[in-house]
Amino acid sequence: MTKNTKTVIILLAVALCIAVIPLFAQRGAEFGGSDDAGSVMVEEIHGEYTPWFTPVLETLLGGELPGEVESLIFCVQTGIGVGIIAFVMGRFVERRKWMKHDEAEKD
Repeated sequence: MTKNTKTVIILLAVALCIAVIPLFAQRGAEFGGSDDAGSVMVEEIHGEYTPWFTPVLETLLGGELPGEVESLIFCVQTGIGVGIIAFVMGRFVERRKWMKHDEAEKD
């Protein structure tokens, strides 16, 4: 097994542990959104909570977005981010191949 293969296996195992261990370590915990937790905490400390602004899409559409639309927008943002990261990592891999190829031609 090569050094890179061992590194990948170890990193995958660590990522799996990071994803699974909290589910068993926090039995009975509630997993809520950070937006709700923040507004609840502010209300507990200062009483009445009034948001500073309304989201742009809610202002344009005249009401709150349905949950499905919010999920769709979030998924699109995630897809764009993953695409950018994959593109950059692919460029790094190709650059390494080009550099090895150039070094082989010089020798």
